This record gives sequence, structure tokens and C-alpha cells, in this order.
Amino acid sequence: MTGHYENKEFRILSAIGMILVVAGHLGFNVFDVGGLFPYYSFHVFIFLFVSGYFYKKEAEKGIGSYLAGKVVSLLLPYYIFNVVYGVLAAVLHHAGFSIGQELSFYSLVLAPFDGGHQFMYQFPAWFVPVLFLIEVINVCMRKVLSLIRLNNEWLIFSLCLLAGILTVWLADGGHVYGWYRIPGRLLFMLPGYELGCLYRQKLERLDTLPHAVYFAAVMGIQLLISVFSGGLAFSAVWVTSFANGPFIPYLTVITGIAFWLRAARILQDIPVLAGKLVTIGRYTYSIMMHHIFAFFLVKTVFYWISRLTPLCQEFDAAMYFSEINFVYLPGGAEAAKWLYLFAGIGLPLLFSFAVERLRRD
Repeated sequence: MTGHYENKEFRILSAIGMILVVAGHLGFNVFDVGGLFPYYSFHVFIFLFVSGYFYKKEAEKGIGSYLAGKVVSLLLPYYIFNVVYGVLAAVLHHAGFSIGQELSFYSLVLAPFDGGHQFMYQFPAWFVPVLFLIEVINVCMRKVLSLIRLNNEWLIFSLCLLAGILTVWLADGGHVYGWYRIPGRLLFMLPGYELGCLYRQKLERLDTLPHAVYFAAVMGIQLLISVFSGGLAFSAVWVTSFANGPFIPYLTVITGIAFWLRAARILQDIPVLAGKLVTIGRYTYSIMMHHIFAFFLVKTVFYWISRLTPLCQEFDAAMYFSEINFVYLPGGAEAAKWLYLFAGIGLPLLFSFAVERLRRD
């Protein structure tokens, strides 16, 4: 009898990526290593990297069943919750909220592939349809390259990186907009997925530098980039805000992933932290889908406190009803963001545990 093997290092890396996403949506920069690794210079690519790492070549032998599995695991739950949050937005519109689009064929079916910000309460899940399309592109591309005997990891990564660099160059020139953002987003993000494949097939066995040397190299490179750049953050979903040309974004993706990948390797040997992070890493889909709504629930508690008690009287109700990214901080205390962070991670986890319990019963 054999147990199920779980790659703790990559579970923890997924958890770190998710924590950075949640913190990023709060504007809470407590994990950016003193500003050295801005979240928006790499954090979305962590999930592409992890997904590419776990890609298996066997998928090319049964592309239909592989993609059917991706529809079930990625798109089906996405569309279920898209309907749920669409209905929620419609109900809240009648309660005075102006957040989210109206229910329509576009918002329910097409918008997920055109930015994914249709109902706002689950907007971070825009990543899910993009990942699905990247999975489609990857397996089909590799199948074709196998047929012509060019299925080489270095070649695939190099060609995808070249396409991504060209996309950033076009975006800087104002040519990636409207519907062009759909292929632009895919071409920009595809190198992250292929980097994960390349790491597993070619680079992982070479990743043996001592921790001190490794961190000195990665952080030294990042420091040079930071000093001589005009800002490292960019928008993956909108393919915009590239302040340093077409090359630096991919360099910061590599350095950001490299830093947290080695951190994950270290953390897996600390039992108290590793167990909790592995749990978070198992439920990144749920956290990505629901953490903005968890923030909303926290704000709703503060709203009613401000209405029913003398406390929280500075609560901005107008912003609460109109702006999903509004974060109320009692007394202006930045430390209150920890409450949102714990809720953004903890409430989706509790929801997932409850669903699993119901399925077992």
C-alpha cells in the first residue's frame, strides 16, 4: 500500500503566490522584502510556473480527455461561481450597490475571457479562463512540434519568450487593446507556463547552489534592476504598465519566482509553517475565487457597526456601495489590513472545508 505523494515545495510556492495576491489586492506590501520584490512584477506568473511544472507529456497522447479534464477542473467551477456572483451583484444592485455589470449573455459567457472583471466580487479569478486557454495552447503546440520532431524544451521556451517580448513591445506602442488584449494576454503569459516546464525538465536538477550564494545572486540582480528601473510592477490582465521596455518584465518574473521558490524549499523543512502553507496551497482556486467577497463581508461588518453604534463613524458608505477595492481601516490603522488578509484566506478555506464535509456526508 503506497501513500499519495505531495510536492510540498510547490504547494508552499502556490500558497506564497496566493498570499501575495491577497495582500496585493489590499495594497499591503508587508511581504515585498522592503520593496525589492513588488508583487505585481511576478506574482501572477507563480501560478503559471507551478502549472507548467506539473504538466505531463502523457497529455499529448490523449488531448481530448486532457482538455475535458481541464474543463471540469477549471472552467466548470468558474462558470458556476460566475453565475452565483452575477446573481449576487444583481441582488445588491437593488440594495443600492453599483458594483458589477448587469446579467447578460456577455457578462455570463463571454466576459470571463475578456478580462474577467464582469461582476467584480470574484475578479481575481480572471486568471482561470486564461490558464485554461494556455493549457490548450501548450498541449496542442507540443503535439504539433512532436509530429515534426521539434518538441525541445529550450526551443519551446525560447520561442514563447520571444513572442512574449514582442507582445510587450507592441503593448508599449499602444497596439494591444480591446479584443487584441485576449491574444496579447495569452502570448504575454505563456512564457511563465513554459518556464515551469523547462524548470522541471532541465533546470531543477541544476538548482543546487547553497542558500547564501543563491539569495545573494538573486537579490543582487533584483537590486540592480530596481535601482536602474522606472518601476517594476505591470498589469498581466490588461497587458499594460510596462515601465522598462520588453525585457525587464520577464527578468523580474524569473527573479521573483526564483526568490520565493528557494524560500518555499526552506519553509518545507519547518513543520509548523509548512503544514499551514501546504493547506493554503491545496485551496488556491477557492481563495482566488472568493477572497474579494471575503473582504466585502469584513467591510459589511464595519458598515453595520458604523450604522448601529458610535464606532467607525468615519466609514465611507458611498465608497462601500460603489467601489469594490475600497478598504476601510478603523482609525486609519494600516495594521487593520491583517484582518482583511486573514479573512481573505481563512473564509474561503472554511467554505472549502464545509463543501468537502458535505460531499463526504
